[in-house]
Amino acid sequence: MAEQPTRKAPKATEARVVHTERITPHMVRVVLGGSGLDGFEAGTYTDHYVKLLFAPEGVSYPEPFDMERIRAEFPREQWPTTRTYTVRAWDPVHRELTIDFVVHGDEGLAGPWAARAQAGEVVRFLGPGGGYAPDPTADWHLLVGDESALPAIAATLEQLPEGARARVLIEVADATEEQKLATATDIDVTWLHRGGAPTGRALVEAVTALDFPAGDVHAFVHGEAGFVKELRRHLRHDRGVARERLSISGYWRLGKSDEAWRAIKREWNEQVEREQED
Repeated sequence: MAEQPTRKAPKATEARVVHTERITPHMVRVVLGGSGLDGFEAGTYTDHYVKLLFAPEGVSYPEPFDMERIRAEFPREQWPTTRTYTVRAWDPVHRELTIDFVVHGDEGLAGPWAARAQAGEVVRFLGPGGGYAPDPTADWHLLVGDESALPAIAATLEQLPEGARARVLIEVADATEEQKLATATDIDVTWLHRGGAPTGRALVEAVTALDFPAGDVHAFVHGEAGFVKELRRHLRHDRGVARERLSISGYWRLGKSDEAWRAIKREWNEQVEREQED
């Protein structure tokens, strides 16, 4: 049997922190720049994402940074840990990349890093990836998500053509987490406050009760996987939204670490799709 070709490690992009800003009590904006972004391109999708690379504590890598070399010379437990984040904005003129981070104190890896990041600090990432952009031919748009989907929803609103119609439902912890979003005249944004309820409960109730406008809808529904599963069934079966008119996936899963969720995400999505097509 012929040997399978070795999968080549992706090339990492290096950037430097330009500045940071706390835009709500639990959301920190980090703007990245530097010459390492000269070859970076984004803008095709409004859900572009990058995979930030974090070295395990006490581990340093030889320069220049090379994922191929790291994978060849370091044990797997010393490889960089990845965290996936949506691109909030890409400025091709100034070559600056903006990423928003949800921060809950010292919880997690990327959030605490963003909260303490300093100008000039080096950060490396893989990507970008992405797959959704609002269809300008749709009669109206449905945008639904929790804090993790907020950057993509905000980017989508900025890209909608003049005169586009949209219904936007965003769940956050409370009123202090709301953000000012760029909206046109026929964009209806509803902020839902979670309080002590489970993530996504308010979104499921609001979408279920929503009076859908007539016409072809292009929908974007992302966030915690539990409520995404419920809304996938509702939109596909109760509302009759065609699969190809629906961008829907769990960005994260309650009770699962990022690594644990990524390990089962594809299988979980496929299983949900099979169950809901029966």
